[in-house]
Amino acid sequence: MPKIEVNEELFYSLVGRNWDTRERFETALTCAKAELDAIDAESVPVNERLLKIELNDTNRPDLWGTAGCARQLRVYYGGKRNEYPFFSQKETGKYADDPLIGHRMEAAYTVKVQESVQKVRPFLAGFIVSGKAVTDTSLRDMIQTQEKLAWNFGRKRRTVSMGLYRIAIIQWPIIYKGVDPDSVSFTPLQWDIPLTLREILKQHPKGKEYGFIQEHEPIHPLLVDSKGDILSYPPIINSADLGAVQVGDTDLFIELTGTDIECVTLSASIMACDFADQGYTIEPVNVEYEYDTPHGRKVTTPFYFQEPVFCSLARVEKFLGEKLSADECIAALSKMGVKAEKATAAERGEATVRQGIYAFPPEYRNDFLHAADVVEDVMIGRGLSTFAPTRPSEFTIGRLSPITILSRKVKEILVGMGYQEMVFNYLGSKRDFVDKMLGDGAKIIKITNPMTENYEYVRDSILASLLISESMSGNAIFPHRIFETGKVAYRNPADDHGTSTRQFLGFLTADKDANFNMISAQIQTLFYYLSHEYVVEPSAAPHFIAGRAANVLFKDVKIGIFGEIHPQVLENWGITTPCVAAEIDLDTMVIS
Repeated sequence: MPKIEVNEELFYSLVGRNWDTRERFETALTCAKAELDAIDAESVPVNERLLKIELNDTNRPDLWGTAGCARQLRVYYGGKRNEYPFFSQKETGKYADDPLIGHRMEAAYTVKVQESVQKVRPFLAGFIVSGKAVTDTSLRDMIQTQEKLAWNFGRKRRTVSMGLYRIAIIQWPIIYKGVDPDSVSFTPLQWDIPLTLREILKQHPKGKEYGFIQEHEPIHPLLVDSKGDILSYPPIINSADLGAVQVGDTDLFIELTGTDIECVTLSASIMACDFADQGYTIEPVNVEYEYDTPHGRKVTTPFYFQEPVFCSLARVEKFLGEKLSADECIAALSKMGVKAEKATAAERGEATVRQGIYAFPPEYRNDFLHAADVVEDVMIGRGLSTFAPTRPSEFTIGRLSPITILSRKVKEILVGMGYQEMVFNYLGSKRDFVDKMLGDGAKIIKITNPMTENYEYVRDSILASLLISESMSGNAIFPHRIFETGKVAYRNPADDHGTSTRQFLGFLTADKDANFNMISAQIQTLFYYLSHEYVVEPSAAPHFIAGRAANVLFKDVKIGIFGEIHPQVLENWGITTPCVAAEIDLDTMVIS
């Protein structure tokens, strides 16, 4: 979970109050789903003392900085919710049937995004900060928020990275373009001689740390002003002159680049709101693209793109176990900084009208993916202690389900066979789950509104997860034997919901001698200790070598597959050692 260090004096000044005991402060932090990890000793001067806070919600990157966390506490405990008039707004209706609303602000500053960068790092957002000098405390906080957003939310700068620049020496407009990494050189931060972009990746500490993002690309992104002076080499390093922000600077340009336009835009919004809350003046920036984007060819940032979410009062009652009025829900949401209105909505395809509320995410949030997220904020805003406890109305005796018993037995057998258990994410990208596995994607489930393209699909097989692990284990001593028992989900028209969720076993061996006979013997060992009979038949699965793969049938039902992984699949993952793998549907074994 993200951890932040905030200056105590700055934090309490932004909240507008402080707490007289540690216990009360820890209780107050629960509204931000945060915990107090530590406080500097009393001997540390108050203007230097740090509060170390751990955030328990990875869906709220707006809380990963001093201003954002303080904002949540200030609003929750009766403080003013700031307005942010510098936002342009998406030109859509508030509700499904409303006419278009919104406005596009015009800015005095422009960044031109050339087509050459489209396939490398295509999206950019930015704004201007002015009005007061940067202090040592505020600069440290800017850098911390920048790093937290880029590292955690931006996936180690892959999806989002950020740069800060001094306006006084920038000649506008700024150009964002793609270049040959051997054709351009500049002096990077913390360096005193110019290097080409490719040399930066090999020699500079930041280049070594983040070079994996760009090193295999033929074209690299570059940010320059109209004179050709270089601001930065996103997402690696700023230049040593235009990109060297110092204490005392009064006018800054903040830019963010990345591969996911919503993540880039949201990160810019978070930073802009944080600066505004600290008393800085925010001016928007026009971003003009030479190609189409989901937000258009001209976007004035900061940009409000979030959609309102409807939540019925019946759903609130169902989730919280207590009937709340629309006014009570709106009051609870206001304590979370969320604006809401009474509204009605019709069920899809039906004439039923539901009474409820429309919640409008704040400019700095985009975590309302479902009505359940609205209910969660209602619950926190109202306060957990306000809900009356109730006794359970039914008495049951808990016991392990058959699939849990089978899964535990399978784990014991695999460990006894020399395998190491792994636990993987259920969500991933189409690139990993389909493209690298040579699949057609016909059965895979796509999430409608993912936070990032890297968690856009639900896995329909454990094999891709095993190969992800193996692709990062090339330096470990062979053989590698890993397994997982976990859930997969896939489209299934025969199911009432159109999808099926199953408990699978997947295991993989990587070794120079790995072959079909080896994995066949391991399948035989597994079923022997399960005391089950099985039959095999040839398989034509594309991610296995033709003629060296077989389906597993249990009571005439296909429940799995095993064989030698296809060389093309191994090459897609960068794996240089032969691999054999198997996958078994444990749920079907229980049902059969």
